[in-house]
Formats: sequence, C-alpha cells, structure tokens
Amino acid sequence: MARACAGAYLGRMGALPRPSGPRAVWRDFKAFLNTEQRYRWIGLALAIFMPALMLAGFYVDSKKDPPKPQTIFVQSWPADRPDSVIIEQNRIDQAKKEARLAERQRQFKKLAKDLGIE
Repeated sequence: MARACAGAYLGRMGALPRPSGPRAVWRDFKAFLNTEQRYRWIGLALAIFMPALMLAGFYVDSKKDPPKPQTIFVQSWPADRPDSVIIEQNRIDQAKKEARLAERQRQFKKLAKDLGIE
C-alpha cells in the first residue's frame, strides 16, 4: 500500500521556494531600505545588534586566562598509629570545626541585627 501512495507524499514538493540568488537578495534589501516604516529599522538594528553582542561576548570570554592549577595538600599518617592518636586528632579537628561554625553563626546574627531581621 505504501508503494501505491508513494507519489502522494514522496513527489516533488512545489510549496517550497527555490533558493534565491544574490541579485534577488540585493533587490529585496534595496526594497527594504526604501520603506518609510520605523519599526522595520528597529527590527534591522536589533537583528544586527544581538548577534554582534553575542560574538563580542564570545571574543571577550576567549581572552580570559585559564584557571590556574590548585595545589591540595593531604595529610599523611603512618599506618601503625594507635587508636588513641586518631581519637585525639578527631577531637582537635572537631573543636576547630565547631569554632568555625560558631564564628559563622556570630557573623550571621550580627548581619541579621544590622538589617533588622529577627
């Protein structure tokens, strides 16, 4: 059945325009310039400005320096250290973490007080 109806939907599509040449494009552009309608000029300006703005953004972005490598130091511990040393180090680390958290909370409370948020 598909072969019988192939001509109906696989035939030449006459509804699509043929590709236009440079002369036809130039004639259309001259006709556009001869119009007195203001909104067309605004449309033309936007049609030129927006892609130019995007290209300028790509150009500026390409000139930025790549991120510098970041060094991360990792503590090295002997494999035979006793549990007491591990527990003591965990207590020290926890105290530092709680001190940082308390300082951060203090800063937020000060900010809330300055802004009148309660």
